[in-house]
Amino acid sequence: MEVLERTAVSPGPELGDEALTGGALIAAVRELADGPLAELADDIDRRGIYPKSMLQRLGELGALEAHMSEPGRPADFGLAIQAMTEVSRVCGATGFMVWCHDVCGVYMEQSGNPALMGEALVKHGRGETMGATGMSNPMKTFAGIETFLLHARKVDGGWRVSGTLPWVSNLGPDHYFGAVADVEGGAEIMFLVHCDAPGVELRNCPSFSAMEGTNTWAVRLTDYFVTAKDLVADPVRPFIGRIRAAFILLQTGMGLGVAQGAIDSMWKVERQLGHVNEFLDDRPDALQGELDDLTARIMALARTPYAADKAFLIDVLDVRAHASELALRAAQSALLHQGARGYLMTSDVQRRVRESHFVAIVTPAIKHLRKEIARLSADEFPA
Repeated sequence: MEVLERTAVSPGPELGDEALTGGALIAAVRELADGPLAELADDIDRRGIYPKSMLQRLGELGALEAHMSEPGRPADFGLAIQAMTEVSRVCGATGFMVWCHDVCGVYMEQSGNPALMGEALVKHGRGETMGATGMSNPMKTFAGIETFLLHARKVDGGWRVSGTLPWVSNLGPDHYFGAVADVEGGAEIMFLVHCDAPGVELRNCPSFSAMEGTNTWAVRLTDYFVTAKDLVADPVRPFIGRIRAAFILLQTGMGLGVAQGAIDSMWKVERQLGHVNEFLDDRPDALQGELDDLTARIMALARTPYAADKAFLIDVLDVRAHASELALRAAQSALLHQGARGYLMTSDVQRRVRESHFVAIVTPAIKHLRKEIARLSADEFPA
């Protein structure tokens, strides 16, 4: 994960002072994905090359700020998910890092903290600075799966935080990420951690089976000082209740993209192998129809990402689980359709199988999603 990217990115369309929007944005993201990102995808997956210039280029295009509002331009979660889908279709690791950065933007924009908004948020949206999310442990804690790993105590001028998060992705020496700590005496705080600040140590993680280039580290905090300028939420639980649907909904772009990439690879061998592949389950036309229907559901939900009613949240959890399950099925079917050529380690089909596993286990994993759907459906607790 320490290897730096060595592939140059073509300049692409002239942007001037305005990022692209709508169909023009998606076309530009697709061009980037099918060109330089496709060339780098295997190195990102297996050699640990961090595609920083790709992420920066996506920021220049406007793909990292589509879900945030600006004067004269409303937030468009659907467009953000479509952009993430195009990236994930070619490289699931880069699609995941787009989500990490995007959801950090949600934290900043929704914090109401002037220090995290304004110019800081503009730079974030343009990819001039890089953000991430350390919210796996808090989300699991709120669901009763884990307990908090970061612990804070109140001091003059802020809080001191200590503890270790075992997996935080899209990090670097000048990056930042959102985290939550419980506070002595009760309650919690949510804040940004700056990787270059005193008290922060990035430690190597064990090697993954895929997606080595996500710059994933264990993060150790030792008396890390949090001041008001980095505070996202206090108290935390009402804030999480407000953004959790948006947090989960944004992730669907990863599953949609991995599934679409798998379907595309099935069509590539249809001419040569269709006479025998017709006897397989999960054929590309059927999978494409299911994917298109799921995409339509997600786009409808994306129109109101901050809705908080229980029925809406259950729908969001359901489409997120469906996207994971569809990515798994499509990737496995693509391997069967391609046969031996799809079993080569250099095959994009083989990589996509491993990417689909990640989509299924990253927080919230399929089992986490089903647990929450069951809880909400049984009306155990108020939403």
